[in-house]
Amino acid sequence: MADFTPKQRVLLAVIPRVASGLLHLLGATFRWQPDYAPLAHPADVYPAEPEVYVFWHRCLLLAAWRYRNLGIRILISDSFDGELIARLVQRLGFVPVRGSSSRGGAAALLTATRARIEGHKVAITADGPRGPNYVAKEGAAAIANRSNSTASCFYLHPESAWTLKSWDRFLIPKPFSRVRIVWQAPVATPTTQQLQQLLDEAVNQAETPR
Repeated sequence: MADFTPKQRVLLAVIPRVASGLLHLLGATFRWQPDYAPLAHPADVYPAEPEVYVFWHRCLLLAAWRYRNLGIRILISDSFDGELIARLVQRLGFVPVRGSSSRGGAAALLTATRARIEGHKVAITADGPRGPNYVAKEGAAAIANRSNSTASCFYLHPESAWTLKSWDRFLIPKPFSRVRIVWQAPVATPTTQQLQQLLDEAVNQAETPR
């Protein structure tokens, strides 16, 4: 807390609580449409098979609601915005691992890798925390390979949403929206290029009208 201004401290005390309450109300209205690849291991369907979960930053809100209370370790930026997200996801049953490519990245990757070796589920936004949007960085593949784990890519897309004017085009689904959930089959010893391709395919599949 020492690094935050008085105004930021007030926001940190208020926003996560309010956001959590609103998300509980909003999330209860979602209609889910799973679309899983053969051999896919969705986190909530296969809770006994932890691995590294990889997704795009813009669907973080939906992912946090769908996969709440599973004890997933999630890599979150070591910044003020990251602190807001960390406090919110803690209320949803996640365990934040702090750090990013620009601040504390090496230590955060090491902590996330250790968590995976210890048998915990680990999630990471491939393009976080600052983008560019839809461009995978090396962190996810590094965690999977250093922990000798498989990696699963997924994406959640609401049919109706507000899109923020942020670097990631962050999605806030509207009430009663249908949400398509696409999970790819897990891959062993993944490369960043493989994860990029799988995530791109997941987005195309989720956003294709049916």
